[in-house]
Order: sequence, then structure tokens, then C-alpha cells
Amino acid sequence: MSKLNYVTAEGLKKLKDELDQLKTVERRKASQAIAEARDKGDLSENAEYDAAKEAQGLLELRISKMEQLIQNSRVIDESKIDFSKVQIMTKVKIRNSKNKAVMEYSIVSESEADLKQQKIAVSTPIAKGLLGKKVGDKALIQVPAGNVEFEILEISPMN
Repeated sequence: MSKLNYVTAEGLKKLKDELDQLKTVERRKASQAIAEARDKGDLSENAEYDAAKEAQGLLELRISKMEQLIQNSRVIDESKIDFSKVQIMTKVKIRNSKNKAVMEYSIVSESEADLKQQKIAVSTPIAKGLLGKKVGDKALIQVPAGNVEFEILEISPMN
């Protein structure tokens, strides 16, 4: 049984667009690279041909994994999310109890995670430690630097 991947409608569209790019553009490039390498002569001693075939195999594996990810994706109805507690598809504002630093993260699926946009995967230690907590709750979370206590300041929709 494959693991379900909960995504936003926008996240699912991005996955489908990436898959389409891989199937239409990247597959064509891989086939062209193999054809060009094949035209260069003896295939038994042609490192360029071997490299092109290996790249094609890796591309097909990536396409297969993307198809499986999309097949196992479920779009979350954002209108039915309970914002009284931290869960996937919520934005949470937290304060580090030790240094008083305030951070804001959106809790998203692994495929939508992007730390530059303050989107963390639901499977990360911080997200796991925050799940189910309410405003005012404190969460002691083990991170690589040790245990850190965070206070939940606010929970809101991602947008």
C-alpha cells in the first residue's frame, strides 16, 4: 500500500505540469541523445551511448515515481480545515521560548515543501511536534541542535 500524499489543488497542478514536462520534453531529449550517440559507431565501446541510455533509465524511473505520487495524491478541501489546531495546510506562527525568535511556517506535504517560502513538510520534526497543538500550547521538539520549546502564537489559513 502506497502512502497517501495530501496536497493543495495548486500543488497537484504543479506535479502534473512537471510530469508533463518530463514526458514531452525530457523524453524527447533523451531519445535524441541516444540516437546521436548511436550514430557515432560501435555501441560496445561507446561511452556516450551508455551514458545516454543510463540517463534515459533514470528519467523513466523519475516519471514512474511522479505518476505514482500523483496517483496517490488527495486534494485537501481547504474550506474544511479546522484552524483551532495545527495540521497539514495550516500556517502556524511560533515563538522559540529560549531566544524569543518568532517564525511562521505553512505545514504542507513533502512534494510542496519549500523552506525559502516557509513551507515545511508535515514529516519534519518541527511539523510533527506542532501537529494537534492549539494557540497557547507549548511544544518541546527535538531538532539536530537539541530540544527546543516553541509556543504556538497563531494558526491561520495558508493563503
